[in-house]
Amino acid sequence: MHCPFCSATDTKVIDSRLVADGHQVRRRRECMECHERFTTFEGAELVMPRVIKQDGTRQPFDEEKLRGGMLRAVEKRPVSMDEIEQALSKIKSLLRATGEREVKSEMIGNFMMEQLMAMDKVAYIRFASVYRAFEDVSQFGEAIAKLQK
Repeated sequence: MHCPFCSATDTKVIDSRLVADGHQVRRRRECMECHERFTTFEGAELVMPRVIKQDGTRQPFDEEKLRGGMLRAVEKRPVSMDEIEQALSKIKSLLRATGEREVKSEMIGNFMMEQLMAMDKVAYIRFASVYRAFEDVSQFGEAIAKLQK
């Protein structure tokens, strides 16, 4: 690991601990040259399925796109970053568990709505209103009634 401060290659791990439900390792490191300390995160790189968009195009799975959608839905809501990361990990696990090489974007959207419904009802309604393209108030009412059941 190169030091981000002086680019030296001789660094030492001071502390390691599991984060994100054991899916990542957080390591505190110290550069042996300049003695600066920094943090790295290590995680397994698993192959994610390609996404088939509604228009039929295919693109690689983009975790940042998923994270951005979730962050917009939970904006100004009492949801911690840890809860968001756990939800994202769950969605990725569900996608890998399908065993498919390609999945429809609709499946990802449904997984996202399930996670948001469990986390925060207002965030769920925000996301659903955009994802399902609500056109009038009655569709909001139906979604809210579904939550109340």
